[in-house]
Amino acid sequence: MTKDATKSFDHELIRQLAQLLNETDLSEIEIENDDLRVRVARTIQVSAPVYQAPAAGGFAAPAAAAAAVEDKSKSVGAVLSPMVGTAYRSPEPGAKSFIEVGTEVRQGQTLLIIEAMKTMNAIPASKGGRVKEILFDDGQPVEFGQPLVIVE
Repeated sequence: MTKDATKSFDHELIRQLAQLLNETDLSEIEIENDDLRVRVARTIQVSAPVYQAPAAGGFAAPAAAAAAVEDKSKSVGAVLSPMVGTAYRSPEPGAKSFIEVGTEVRQGQTLLIIEAMKTMNAIPASKGGRVKEILFDDGQPVEFGQPLVIVE
């Protein structure tokens, strides 16, 4: 083949490879044949999603929500998680919850269970009173020191 014939061959090959990239959504393709090596690549632009703050009256901002939880941990009747684990409101799935908002509890009464390292740990009330708030969902992961229940 002459030098000119090789040039036109390369251009046609490149067009075919570029078309193949578009058809297959590949970002790069390379072929090698004897002394000819051709690589065709395209740049793919990825844009990161843009998040906007919710409109007024929407969800609380994460910082505000964290501050609200932090304030509850300082409440006199707050029952804090003594460990990292998964909190449960009842002794087994489908069973009645240990407590509900408004339940009268006595000191030492089991309020919830935290599963940690395959062990179920009963969390007792540190004082008697009425359950004002339950601050976790059944089956929710909890952190050490996280407020779980408020007892007045």
